[in-house]
Amino acid sequence: MYPELFRIDGLTFHSFGLMAALALIVPGLFVVWPLLRRRGVSPDFAIEVIVAAGLGGFVGARVYYIAEHWSTARQDLVGSLVSGIGFTWYGGLIGGFIAVVAWCLVRRVPVGVVANATAPAVALGYAIGRVGCQLAGDGDYGRPSDLPWAMGYPEGTVPTPPGVTVHPTPVYEILMMAPIIYVLWRLAKGRRSGWWTFGWFLVLSGVERFVVEFWRRNPEWFAGLTQPQWVALAGAAVGVVLILVFRSRPAETAPERRVTRAEARRARRADAG
Repeated sequence: MYPELFRIDGLTFHSFGLMAALALIVPGLFVVWPLLRRRGVSPDFAIEVIVAAGLGGFVGARVYYIAEHWSTARQDLVGSLVSGIGFTWYGGLIGGFIAVVAWCLVRRVPVGVVANATAPAVALGYAIGRVGCQLAGDGDYGRPSDLPWAMGYPEGTVPTPPGVTVHPTPVYEILMMAPIIYVLWRLAKGRRSGWWTFGWFLVLSGVERFVVEFWRRNPEWFAGLTQPQWVALAGAAVGVVLILVFRSRPAETAPERRVTRAEARRARRADAG
Protein backbone atom coordinates (compact mmCIF):
# COMPACT_ATOMS: atom_id res chain seq x y z
CA MET A 1 0.00 0.00 0.00
CA TYR A 2 1.09 3.56 -0.59
CA PRO A 3 -0.62 5.96 1.86
CA GLU A 4 2.15 8.43 1.02
CA LEU A 5 3.03 8.66 -2.66
CA PHE A 6 6.00 11.02 -2.58
CA ARG A 7 7.48 14.09 -0.92
CA ILE A 8 8.73 17.35 -2.40
CA ASP A 9 10.66 19.81 -0.23
CA GLY A 10 9.16 18.38 2.94
CA LEU A 11 5.62 18.40 1.53
CA THR A 12 3.97 14.98 1.66
CA PHE A 13 1.52 13.97 -1.06
CA HIS A 14 -0.95 11.45 0.33
CA SER A 15 -2.51 9.01 -2.12
CA PHE A 16 -6.06 9.52 -0.87
CA GLY A 17 -5.82 13.31 -0.97
CA LEU A 18 -4.31 13.30 -4.44
CA MET A 19 -6.97 10.94 -5.78
CA ALA A 20 -9.69 13.00 -4.13
CA ALA A 21 -8.41 16.04 -5.99
CA LEU A 22 -8.25 14.12 -9.26
CA ALA A 23 -11.79 12.81 -8.60
CA LEU A 24 -12.95 16.41 -8.76
CA ILE A 25 -10.71 17.78 -11.52
CA VAL A 26 -10.77 14.94 -14.08
CA PRO A 27 -14.57 14.48 -14.28
CA GLY A 28 -15.01 18.24 -14.21
CA LEU A 29 -12.76 18.87 -17.19
CA PHE A 30 -13.52 15.81 -19.30
CA VAL A 31 -17.18 15.11 -18.47
CA VAL A 32 -18.98 18.07 -16.90
CA TRP A 33 -17.44 20.76 -19.11
CA PRO A 34 -18.21 19.17 -22.53
CA LEU A 35 -21.67 17.96 -21.50
CA LEU A 36 -22.71 21.37 -20.17
CA ARG A 37 -21.46 23.08 -23.31
CA ARG A 38 -23.55 20.68 -25.42
CA ARG A 39 -26.61 22.10 -23.68
CA GLY A 40 -25.69 25.75 -24.04
CA VAL A 41 -24.04 26.44 -20.67
CA SER A 42 -21.13 28.88 -20.58
CA PRO A 43 -17.66 27.54 -19.66
CA ASP A 44 -17.54 29.90 -16.68
CA PHE A 45 -20.60 28.28 -15.13
CA ALA A 46 -19.10 24.83 -15.67
CA ILE A 47 -16.16 25.82 -13.47
CA GLU A 48 -18.54 27.22 -10.85
CA VAL A 49 -20.45 23.93 -10.76
CA ILE A 50 -17.24 21.96 -10.28
CA VAL A 51 -16.22 24.17 -7.35
CA ALA A 52 -19.69 24.04 -5.78
CA ALA A 53 -19.81 20.25 -6.09
CA GLY A 54 -16.35 19.90 -4.57
CA LEU A 55 -17.02 22.14 -1.59
CA GLY A 56 -20.49 20.74 -0.95
CA GLY A 57 -19.27 17.18 -1.35
CA PHE A 58 -16.42 17.69 1.11
CA VAL A 59 -18.66 19.21 3.75
CA GLY A 60 -21.38 16.62 3.21
CA ALA A 61 -18.95 13.71 3.44
CA ARG A 62 -17.53 14.98 6.71
CA VAL A 63 -20.91 15.76 8.29
CA TYR A 64 -22.34 12.37 7.29
CA TYR A 65 -19.30 10.56 8.68
CA ILE A 66 -19.47 12.43 11.99
CA ALA A 67 -23.20 11.70 12.27
CA GLU A 68 -22.50 8.00 11.68
CA HIS A 69 -19.73 7.93 14.28
CA TRP A 70 -21.09 10.51 16.70
CA SER A 71 -20.27 8.51 19.84
CA THR A 72 -16.54 8.76 19.08
CA ALA A 73 -16.46 11.95 16.99
CA ARG A 74 -18.03 14.09 19.71
CA GLN A 75 -15.01 13.46 21.94
CA ASP A 76 -12.92 15.56 19.55
CA LEU A 77 -15.37 17.36 17.30
CA VAL A 78 -12.88 19.85 15.84
CA GLY A 79 -10.37 17.11 15.14
CA SER A 80 -13.07 15.00 13.49
CA LEU A 81 -14.06 17.90 11.23
CA VAL A 82 -10.53 18.49 9.93
CA SER A 83 -9.29 14.90 9.96
CA GLY A 84 -7.90 13.48 6.74
CA ILE A 85 -9.81 10.22 7.13
CA GLY A 86 -13.48 9.45 7.42
CA PHE A 87 -15.25 10.54 4.25
CA THR A 88 -18.60 8.97 3.46
CA TRP A 89 -19.67 8.54 -0.16
CA TYR A 90 -23.37 9.17 0.31
CA GLY A 91 -22.69 12.20 2.47
CA GLY A 92 -20.51 13.63 -0.28
CA LEU A 93 -23.20 12.93 -2.88
CA ILE A 94 -25.90 14.63 -0.81
CA GLY A 95 -23.71 17.61 0.07
CA GLY A 96 -22.53 18.10 -3.49
CA PHE A 97 -26.09 17.79 -4.82
CA ILE A 98 -27.42 20.43 -2.42
CA ALA A 99 -24.58 22.83 -3.24
CA VAL A 100 -25.02 22.43 -7.01
CA VAL A 101 -28.80 22.85 -6.85
CA ALA A 102 -28.41 25.98 -4.74
CA TRP A 103 -25.90 27.47 -7.17
CA CYS A 104 -28.11 26.64 -10.16
CA LEU A 105 -30.94 28.54 -8.51
CA VAL A 106 -28.66 31.51 -7.88
CA ARG A 107 -27.42 31.53 -11.48
CA ARG A 108 -30.86 30.66 -12.91
CA VAL A 109 -29.66 27.64 -14.85
CA PRO A 110 -32.03 24.64 -15.16
CA VAL A 111 -30.97 22.03 -12.63
CA GLY A 112 -31.76 19.29 -15.13
CA VAL A 113 -28.94 20.50 -17.37
CA VAL A 114 -26.45 20.03 -14.55
CA ALA A 115 -28.01 16.75 -13.39
CA ASN A 116 -27.36 15.35 -16.86
CA ALA A 117 -23.67 16.24 -16.73
CA THR A 118 -23.07 15.20 -13.14
CA ALA A 119 -24.47 11.67 -13.57
CA PRO A 120 -21.44 10.22 -15.42
CA ALA A 121 -19.09 12.69 -13.72
CA VAL A 122 -19.96 11.55 -10.20
CA ALA A 123 -19.63 7.91 -11.25
CA LEU A 124 -16.16 8.61 -12.67
CA GLY A 125 -15.17 10.60 -9.59
CA TYR A 126 -16.31 7.74 -7.37
CA ALA A 127 -14.14 5.25 -9.28
CA ILE A 128 -11.11 7.53 -9.04
CA GLY A 129 -11.75 7.99 -5.33
CA ARG A 130 -11.74 4.22 -4.88
CA VAL A 131 -8.27 4.15 -6.42
CA GLY A 132 -7.26 6.39 -3.53
CA CYS A 133 -8.92 4.04 -1.05
CA GLN A 134 -7.01 1.10 -2.51
CA LEU A 135 -3.68 2.90 -2.40
CA ALA A 136 -4.21 4.25 1.11
CA GLY A 137 -5.72 1.11 2.62
CA ASP A 138 -8.12 3.36 4.52
CA GLY A 139 -10.42 0.65 5.82
CA ASP A 140 -12.80 0.43 2.86
CA TYR A 141 -11.57 -3.06 2.09
CA GLY A 142 -13.72 -6.13 2.70
CA ARG A 143 -13.98 -9.11 4.96
CA PRO A 144 -11.25 -11.74 5.41
CA SER A 145 -10.88 -14.01 2.42
CA ASP A 146 -8.54 -16.69 1.09
CA LEU A 147 -9.45 -16.21 -2.56
CA PRO A 148 -6.49 -16.06 -4.98
CA TRP A 149 -6.89 -12.30 -5.46
CA ALA A 150 -7.40 -11.47 -1.77
CA MET A 151 -4.77 -9.15 -0.33
CA GLY A 152 -3.64 -7.60 2.91
CA TYR A 153 -3.21 -3.93 3.82
CA PRO A 154 -0.57 -4.18 6.59
CA GLU A 155 0.82 -0.71 5.85
CA GLY A 156 -2.51 0.98 5.14
CA THR A 157 -4.01 3.92 6.98
CA VAL A 158 -6.24 1.34 8.68
CA PRO A 159 -3.95 -1.71 8.55
CA THR A 160 -5.08 -5.30 8.43
CA PRO A 161 -3.58 -7.74 10.97
CA PRO A 162 -0.33 -9.41 9.87
CA GLY A 163 -0.95 -12.35 7.57
CA VAL A 164 -4.65 -11.58 7.09
CA THR A 165 -5.97 -11.17 3.54
CA VAL A 166 -9.31 -9.56 2.68
CA HIS A 167 -11.56 -8.83 -0.26
CA PRO A 168 -10.07 -5.82 -2.13
CA THR A 169 -13.49 -4.20 -2.44
CA PRO A 170 -12.11 -0.87 -3.80
CA VAL A 171 -10.88 -2.87 -6.80
CA TYR A 172 -14.27 -4.55 -7.11
CA GLU A 173 -15.97 -1.16 -7.18
CA ILE A 174 -13.59 0.29 -9.76
CA LEU A 175 -14.28 -2.65 -12.08
CA MET A 176 -18.05 -2.48 -11.48
CA MET A 177 -18.21 1.28 -12.05
CA ALA A 178 -16.34 1.18 -15.36
CA PRO A 179 -19.30 -0.02 -17.51
CA ILE A 180 -21.68 2.22 -15.50
CA ILE A 181 -19.58 5.27 -16.40
CA TYR A 182 -19.74 4.34 -20.08
CA VAL A 183 -23.52 3.79 -20.04
CA LEU A 184 -24.16 7.09 -18.25
CA TRP A 185 -21.89 8.98 -20.66
CA ARG A 186 -23.88 7.64 -23.62
CA LEU A 187 -27.19 8.49 -21.95
CA ALA A 188 -26.01 12.00 -21.08
CA LYS A 189 -25.24 12.68 -24.74
CA GLY A 190 -28.80 11.80 -25.71
CA ARG A 191 -31.89 13.95 -26.10
CA ARG A 192 -33.80 13.10 -22.94
CA SER A 193 -34.13 15.07 -19.75
CA GLY A 194 -31.10 15.27 -17.53
CA TRP A 195 -33.19 14.01 -14.64
CA TRP A 196 -33.82 10.81 -16.59
CA THR A 197 -30.05 10.33 -16.89
CA PHE A 198 -29.56 11.13 -13.21
CA GLY A 199 -32.24 8.60 -12.35
CA TRP A 200 -30.24 5.91 -14.11
CA PHE A 201 -27.17 7.01 -12.15
CA LEU A 202 -29.03 6.47 -8.87
CA VAL A 203 -30.27 3.06 -9.97
CA LEU A 204 -26.97 1.75 -11.37
CA SER A 205 -24.76 3.12 -8.61
CA GLY A 206 -27.26 1.88 -6.02
CA VAL A 207 -27.12 -1.64 -7.45
CA GLU A 208 -23.32 -1.51 -7.48
CA ARG A 209 -23.08 -0.43 -3.86
CA PHE A 210 -25.76 -2.86 -2.71
CA VAL A 211 -23.89 -5.80 -4.27
CA VAL A 212 -20.39 -4.88 -3.10
CA GLU A 213 -21.60 -4.47 0.49
CA PHE A 214 -21.93 -8.25 0.76
CA TRP A 215 -18.11 -8.43 0.68
CA ARG A 216 -17.37 -5.36 2.78
CA ARG A 217 -16.91 -5.37 6.55
CA ASN A 218 -19.72 -2.98 7.49
CA PRO A 219 -21.96 -4.39 10.25
CA GLU A 220 -25.59 -5.35 9.72
CA TRP A 221 -27.91 -2.47 10.45
CA PHE A 222 -31.46 -3.73 9.86
CA ALA A 223 -33.06 -6.88 8.46
CA GLY A 224 -29.68 -8.41 7.65
CA LEU A 225 -28.52 -5.48 5.51
CA THR A 226 -25.94 -2.79 6.19
CA GLN A 227 -26.73 0.90 6.40
CA PRO A 228 -25.14 1.63 2.98
CA GLN A 229 -27.32 -1.08 1.46
CA TRP A 230 -30.47 0.56 2.78
CA VAL A 231 -29.30 3.94 1.53
CA ALA A 232 -28.51 2.35 -1.85
CA LEU A 233 -32.03 0.89 -2.02
CA ALA A 234 -33.55 4.27 -1.18
CA GLY A 235 -31.44 5.99 -3.83
CA ALA A 236 -32.34 3.38 -6.43
CA ALA A 237 -36.04 3.82 -5.61
CA VAL A 238 -35.73 7.58 -6.16
CA GLY A 239 -33.92 6.81 -9.41
CA VAL A 240 -36.77 4.61 -10.64
CA VAL A 241 -39.24 7.43 -9.95
CA LEU A 242 -37.09 9.90 -11.90
CA ILE A 243 -36.80 7.49 -14.83
CA LEU A 244 -40.55 6.99 -15.00
CA VAL A 245 -41.47 10.66 -14.57
CA PHE A 246 -38.91 12.06 -17.03
CA ARG A 247 -38.73 9.22 -19.57
CA SER A 248 -40.56 11.18 -22.28
CA ARG A 249 -39.36 14.70 -21.52
CA PRO A 250 -36.84 16.38 -23.82
CA ALA A 251 -33.40 17.53 -22.81
CA GLU A 252 -33.18 20.81 -20.91
CA THR A 253 -31.01 23.58 -22.32
CA ALA A 254 -29.61 26.71 -20.76
CA PRO A 255 -31.60 29.89 -21.43
CA GLU A 256 -30.20 32.52 -23.72
CA ARG A 257 -27.95 34.77 -21.70
CA ARG A 258 -27.15 38.40 -22.27
CA VAL A 259 -23.69 39.19 -23.53
CA THR A 260 -21.78 41.32 -21.04
CA ARG A 261 -19.99 44.50 -22.07
CA ALA A 262 -16.62 42.88 -21.45
CA GLU A 263 -17.53 39.96 -23.71
CA ALA A 264 -18.74 42.37 -26.39
CA ARG A 265 -15.46 44.30 -26.25
CA ARG A 266 -13.44 41.11 -26.54
CA ALA A 267 -15.54 40.01 -29.49
CA ARG A 268 -15.02 43.37 -31.25
CA ARG A 269 -11.26 43.19 -30.69
CA ALA A 270 -11.21 39.65 -32.05
CA ASP A 271 -13.13 40.74 -35.15
CA ALA A 272 -10.80 43.70 -35.65
CA GLY A 273 -7.76 41.51 -35.32
